[in-house]
Amino acid sequence: MSSNLARAIQQQPQHRTLLIDADLRYPQLHLALGAPPRPGLSEYLRGEVDEISALQHGKEENLCFMPGGSYVPNPSELLCNGRLKVLLDRLTPIFDWVILDSSPCLPVADATGLAGFCDGVLLVVRAGSTPVEVAQKVCQQLGGGNIVGVVLNGAEQNELYGSHYYGHDHGDSAVA
Repeated sequence: MSSNLARAIQQQPQHRTLLIDADLRYPQLHLALGAPPRPGLSEYLRGEVDEISALQHGKEENLCFMPGGSYVPNPSELLCNGRLKVLLDRLTPIFDWVILDSSPCLPVADATGLAGFCDGVLLVVRAGSTPVEVAQKVCQQLGGGNIVGVVLNGAEQNELYGSHYYGHDHGDSAVA
């Protein structure tokens, strides 16, 4: 989802976009982008590389990427060690958009911690999988203050409201 959002934004002329894989529990964005997994955010947060060494420039013009990096046993602690704020303070003035992809909001607190660094949170829920109660709990956990929208992922046409109006034969009809 976040890679699609970043690609859509970077299509706008002269909009520099940075996509950061901040899901240190299961970093996978590099696969979708065909990029190497490291060095990345985990290496930066551990002080092993600087922010420029962790940035990758892809084929798409105006789109930069920072992969999650190598496995870490303590993602929550690493995300809250103060270096992420420094990273964002340094890189935000360079980019028009900075998108942080996070781990799921429950059962770990990584996403809640990341939300505090963001101007807005786009909550992604999966149709037929994410119970309404869980989505409500996440909204409460995030405080609701900076949630800018919700994306319904994995919805099938026949699950959408009003789908009975589309693609079905309604039998004979007369036009008056």
